Amino acid sequence: MEYSTFGRHVAVDAWGVDFEMLNSAEFLQNQMVEAAEACGATVMSVQSKQFEPQGATVLVLLSESHLSIHTYPERGFAAIDCYTCGETVDPQLAIDYLVSVLKPEKTYAKKLVRGLGEMTVETPEMQPLELVK
Repeated sequence: MEYSTFGRHVAVDAWGVDFEMLNSAEFLQNQMVEAAEACGATVMSVQSKQFEPQGATVLVLLSESHLSIHTYPERGFAAIDCYTCGETVDPQLAIDYLVSVLKPEKTYAKKLVRGLGEMTVETPEMQPLELVK
Protein backbone atom coordinates (compact mmCIF):
# COMPACT_ATOMS: atom_id res chain seq x y z
CA MET A 1 0.00 0.00 0.00
CA GLU A 2 1.33 3.43 -0.92
CA TYR A 3 0.61 6.37 1.39
CA SER A 4 0.20 10.00 0.42
CA THR A 5 2.69 12.50 1.86
CA PHE A 6 0.00 15.22 1.84
CA GLY A 7 -0.62 16.87 5.19
CA ARG A 8 -2.08 19.99 6.77
CA HIS A 9 -0.59 21.78 9.77
CA VAL A 10 -2.74 24.39 11.50
CA ALA A 11 -1.10 26.66 14.08
CA VAL A 12 -3.04 29.13 16.22
CA ASP A 13 -2.02 31.76 18.74
CA ALA A 14 -4.97 32.30 21.09
CA TRP A 15 -5.05 35.42 23.30
CA GLY A 16 -7.39 36.45 26.08
CA VAL A 17 -8.11 32.96 27.41
CA ASP A 18 -9.26 32.36 31.00
CA PHE A 19 -6.36 31.75 33.42
CA GLU A 20 -7.95 28.70 35.08
CA MET A 21 -8.52 26.86 31.80
CA LEU A 22 -4.96 27.47 30.67
CA ASN A 23 -3.54 26.47 34.03
CA SER A 24 -5.06 22.99 34.19
CA ALA A 25 -3.15 20.26 32.35
CA GLU A 26 -5.91 17.81 33.31
CA PHE A 27 -8.68 19.98 31.81
CA LEU A 28 -6.62 20.64 28.68
CA GLN A 29 -5.77 16.96 28.26
CA ASN A 30 -9.47 16.04 28.33
CA GLN A 31 -10.32 18.76 25.81
CA MET A 32 -7.45 17.82 23.52
CA VAL A 33 -8.61 14.20 23.36
CA GLU A 34 -12.15 15.43 22.61
CA ALA A 35 -10.75 17.70 19.87
CA ALA A 36 -8.84 14.80 18.31
CA GLU A 37 -11.97 12.67 18.33
CA ALA A 38 -14.01 15.58 16.88
CA CYS A 39 -11.78 15.64 13.79
CA GLY A 40 -11.81 11.85 13.39
CA ALA A 41 -8.20 11.29 14.46
CA THR A 42 -6.94 8.20 16.27
CA VAL A 43 -5.34 8.95 19.65
CA MET A 44 -2.26 6.82 20.28
CA SER A 45 -1.03 8.41 23.54
CA VAL A 46 -1.18 11.58 25.61
CA GLN A 47 1.53 13.35 27.59
CA SER A 48 0.96 16.38 29.77
CA LYS A 49 2.96 18.53 32.12
CA GLN A 50 1.65 20.98 34.70
CA PHE A 51 4.25 23.68 35.35
CA GLU A 52 4.79 25.65 38.57
CA PRO A 53 3.87 28.34 39.31
CA GLN A 54 1.62 28.14 36.22
CA GLY A 55 1.34 26.85 32.69
CA ALA A 56 0.80 23.54 30.97
CA THR A 57 1.84 21.57 27.92
CA VAL A 58 -0.20 18.75 26.43
CA LEU A 59 0.91 16.59 23.51
CA VAL A 60 -1.50 14.16 21.86
CA LEU A 61 0.17 11.63 19.60
CA LEU A 62 -2.19 10.76 16.77
CA SER A 63 -1.95 7.91 14.33
CA GLU A 64 -2.20 10.71 11.76
CA SER A 65 0.47 12.90 13.51
CA HIS A 66 -0.04 15.22 16.54
CA LEU A 67 -2.05 17.86 18.42
CA SER A 68 -0.36 20.12 20.98
CA ILE A 69 -0.92 23.08 23.28
CA HIS A 70 1.51 25.18 25.30
CA THR A 71 0.02 27.71 27.71
CA TYR A 72 1.03 30.91 29.47
CA PRO A 73 -1.95 31.53 31.78
CA GLU A 74 -0.45 34.69 33.25
CA ARG A 75 -0.59 36.18 29.73
CA GLY A 76 -3.90 34.57 28.70
CA PHE A 77 -2.01 32.91 25.84
CA ALA A 78 -2.08 29.46 24.26
CA ALA A 79 -0.02 28.18 21.31
CA ILE A 80 -2.02 25.40 19.66
CA ASP A 81 -1.13 23.26 16.68
CA CYS A 82 -2.43 20.22 14.88
CA TYR A 83 -0.71 18.39 12.04
CA THR A 84 -2.39 15.52 10.24
CA CYS A 85 -1.22 13.45 7.32
CA GLY A 86 -3.54 12.29 4.58
CA GLU A 87 -6.93 13.51 3.44
CA THR A 88 -9.29 11.80 5.88
CA VAL A 89 -8.64 13.84 9.05
CA ASP A 90 -9.01 17.63 8.97
CA PRO A 91 -6.85 19.34 11.63
CA GLN A 92 -8.96 22.49 11.35
CA LEU A 93 -11.84 20.66 13.06
CA ALA A 94 -9.66 19.94 16.11
CA ILE A 95 -8.52 23.57 16.21
CA ASP A 96 -12.10 24.84 15.88
CA TYR A 97 -13.15 22.56 18.73
CA LEU A 98 -10.43 23.90 21.03
CA VAL A 99 -11.19 27.52 20.13
CA SER A 100 -14.85 26.85 20.97
CA VAL A 101 -13.84 25.54 24.39
CA LEU A 102 -11.19 28.14 25.22
CA LYS A 103 -13.15 31.14 23.90
CA PRO A 104 -10.15 33.42 23.27
CA GLU A 105 -10.68 37.12 22.68
CA LYS A 106 -8.39 36.96 19.62
CA THR A 107 -6.91 34.26 17.44
CA TYR A 108 -4.22 34.35 14.79
CA ALA A 109 -3.99 31.26 12.60
CA LYS A 110 -1.97 29.88 9.71
CA LYS A 111 -2.24 26.62 7.82
CA LEU A 112 0.72 24.97 6.12
CA VAL A 113 -0.03 22.58 3.30
CA ARG A 114 2.77 20.06 3.40
CA GLY A 115 4.02 17.01 1.55
CA LEU A 116 3.28 18.17 -2.00
CA GLY A 117 6.60 19.88 -2.71
CA GLU A 118 7.14 23.46 -1.58
CA MET A 119 4.99 24.21 1.47
CA THR A 120 2.19 26.71 1.00
CA VAL A 121 0.83 28.96 3.74
CA GLU A 122 -2.85 29.84 4.01
CA THR A 123 -4.93 31.79 6.51
CA PRO A 124 -7.75 29.48 7.57
CA GLU A 125 -11.21 30.72 8.38
CA MET A 126 -11.85 29.99 12.04
CA GLN A 127 -15.23 28.38 12.68
CA PRO A 128 -15.95 28.04 16.40
CA LEU A 129 -18.17 25.00 16.86
CA GLU A 130 -21.36 24.85 18.85
CA LEU A 131 -20.46 22.33 21.53
CA VAL A 132 -23.08 19.80 22.53
CA LYS A 133 -22.60 18.56 26.08
